[in-house]
Amino acid sequence: MDIIHQRTVNQTPLNKNEKKVLYGICKHPTITDSELSEILQMKLSTLTSIKRRLAAQGYYKACLFPFLNRLGCELLAVIYMQYNPVIPLKQRIDITKQTIEVFDEIFYSVGEGEKGFSLSLSQNYTNIGRINEIRTETFGKLGLLEKEYPREVIFPFETSHILQFFDFSSFLQALFNLGEVKKTKTNPAPFRDNTPAKLTSKEKKVYTALVENPTITTQQIGALVNLSRHTVARMKKKFFKEGLLKMLILPNLKKLGVEILAFYHISFNPNKAPSAHQLSFLNSPETIFFGSRRFEAVLLSAYRTYQDYKEDELNKIRFLKGNTLLSSSPFISTYMFDCMEIIKEFDVSPLVRKIITNNS
Repeated sequence: MDIIHQRTVNQTPLNKNEKKVLYGICKHPTITDSELSEILQMKLSTLTSIKRRLAAQGYYKACLFPFLNRLGCELLAVIYMQYNPVIPLKQRIDITKQTIEVFDEIFYSVGEGEKGFSLSLSQNYTNIGRINEIRTETFGKLGLLEKEYPREVIFPFETSHILQFFDFSSFLQALFNLGEVKKTKTNPAPFRDNTPAKLTSKEKKVYTALVENPTITTQQIGALVNLSRHTVARMKKKFFKEGLLKMLILPNLKKLGVEILAFYHISFNPNKAPSAHQLSFLNSPETIFFGSRRFEAVLLSAYRTYQDYKEDELNKIRFLKGNTLLSSSPFISTYMFDCMEIIKEFDVSPLVRKIITNNS
């Protein structure tokens, strides 16, 4: 193992068992503690104790992510921009929270100094276009924009591939220097199935309640929607089986000592679209989000140190240039966890309620 990754392991503020458990719940978020203890070859009591402690200390949070492409969402959108730093970050955040982040479609938004990006899900392009026009008008009046408008990168589910969607297991495996304790089935790629799904009125209530309350029991969900625990459990099982819900474990990277989040926007050579094998090379263990169309891709990657970032960035650039895959230099922007602000936490529940209500 090289010096860079050895330093990464040594500086992570968790012991060996804590690292294994955090990795394990990211890799296998839906299995029982008993099953996970067998995979990790750890006593059940030890695992449950560590799991509770990590959650209580804020090392991770659980999120039930709804695959809204099955319920009418047509696309995922990434918006990024560069700012004229005439207004301090805190003031800019206050402005955007009142005028832009109020839109339900935006489920994750990050800002730092003179830059920012957001991720959105939408039923159609009209909604995203309207949000971006409001964003441009708001920032334009304040003199915040540099020469370029906010950039839109649109991934229609029918013509795009979301190769990585906030699955941190590979990243943590590399960060903690953990090998697979036991071979298991690979997590399926998200957003692959776009078959429209129909929910009954009761299922809609349960579905919404589950997304809004990902960590409470089926009995508590039943009390919220006035249904029995068994009915809720049966519906929940159906949602997972049919690919309508996925449990995501979102580790607190800053707390783990991770320094950098890198944003990549890559435009591919129009005469040579990358193959699936070539895309897989770009999907390094550090990558936590990867959306791709035939000639365009956006990646988010996390790095423990600046040296780790430069090594991976140079590997990507060498590969892209060596295979003549670029149409222009990629746009790459780095965010320091110590400096960046999460303007809107990872939250899809408002959009779920909006879509469920509109489809009633």
